[in-house]
Amino acid sequence: MNLKSKSSLALTVLLASTATFAQTKAPEPDYTLSYNVGVVSEYRFRGIAQTSFDPAVQAGVDFAHKSGFYAGVWGSNISWIKDYVGTPADGGLEIDLYGGYKGSITKDLSFDVGVIMYQYPGNTASRVTTNANTTEVYGALTYGPVTAKYSQATSNFIANNSSAGSAYFELAATFDLGNGFALTPHVGRQTIPNVANNAGDYTDYSLTLTKDFGNGLSASVAAIGTDAKDAFYKVAPRDNLGKSTVVVGLKYSF
Repeated sequence: MNLKSKSSLALTVLLASTATFAQTKAPEPDYTLSYNVGVVSEYRFRGIAQTSFDPAVQAGVDFAHKSGFYAGVWGSNISWIKDYVGTPADGGLEIDLYGGYKGSITKDLSFDVGVIMYQYPGNTASRVTTNANTTEVYGALTYGPVTAKYSQATSNFIANNSSAGSAYFELAATFDLGNGFALTPHVGRQTIPNVANNAGDYTDYSLTLTKDFGNGLSASVAAIGTDAKDAFYKVAPRDNLGKSTVVVGLKYSF
């Protein structure tokens, strides 16, 4: 073999090795940890105001294992216990602890099942009604951009007596509009048993526009409304917790 042939062979081997190396992906990590912190003009949960229409600061940590198991913790300031349950009830913080499992059924169909505990450290709602701490189990199916989710309380539901079995069904979709924009329509139905005239039951609906600026920074604006009844969700001189509103937010994930 002449020198020219040897050089050509060496170059071919080098190029092939380079291409193979370039195509080799780094191994998937066993788990990931992510963090988020944000602020919203007011905190709404299922369409109901949690901060009496005032702003909230929120933060969370999420653990996700490659097997599909996940867990996390999230927190926010609140004021509904003091303002709406009434004196001497108190509690100004919500801490959510959750965990579950996500997986795929088919190429386009996935599921998510888990449990979440809404904790209100030091709350004294039991002086008026019952402890505000709540545990729910949930299950969700996602097909393409559409998600249907069902949640049911295994304990009393957020300071309502004899309310185990309270349920929430929701339907939402997320549409990618391009350039970092996404649009999410949502509708949900909350039921609370053992409330006179079903006054605690309501439907909520929202339309949320989000913008991903990259590097973990995103912003959102949401138009939110409900048919929550004054008889259950309004305490004079304050307004109905489910009144229509527009909520803006800013979030940083890392």
